[in-house]
Amino acid sequence: MPRRCVVLILLVATLAVGALIGALLARQPALAVPAEGSVDAGFARDMQAHHAQAVQLAVLIRDRSTDEEVRTVALDILLTQQNQIGQMAGWLSTWGLPAASSTAPMAWMTDGSHAHTASAATGSYADMPGWVSGADLARLTAADGTEADRLFLQLMIPHHEGGVQMAQYAVDHARMPQVVALANGVVTFQEKELTVLHDMLTARGGPVD
Repeated sequence: MPRRCVVLILLVATLAVGALIGALLARQPALAVPAEGSVDAGFARDMQAHHAQAVQLAVLIRDRSTDEEVRTVALDILLTQQNQIGQMAGWLSTWGLPAASSTAPMAWMTDGSHAHTASAATGSYADMPGWVSGADLARLTAADGTEADRLFLQLMIPHHEGGVQMAQYAVDHARMPQVVALANGVVTFQEKELTVLHDMLTARGGPVD
């Protein structure tokens, strides 16, 4: 079976499992359903988008890299984050909230810890912390060999840092226990993975100019 087909099958299966887990965890009758505009709902939506871009980057490098360490890290990222996407989608479904919001991305981070003014003005994800620009995504798509490996690591580091920032806000401000638990897991796992990503980038010659 072609490698891309295997990865796609794994992605679909992981998303389905994550959605089931998310729905089951969200079924807590003793707790009120989070309101539209809450940190819980905003995090569930925007972290899905943030994770989806990480999955996109991971799939791109898995399809072209011959570096087994890079491929292993990419597979770990895409499976872990696809599973969490499924969980967050399951929450929203169980809470009876729409998958998308009429408010701008990042509007749920309101204590000044993140400047989301540009996002509010454009209604896009471009102001999300660590978001990879269209130009950098095109660079990765066009790159190959060691340059592609280095560029993937170079882009994933700030992407993870941004994900940690978003997740830490949810840890501090969300009220649903399953949201706090997943967000805390994101902080813990991605902070550890950041050390690995930095070491791998240094070992491969550092950032691409």
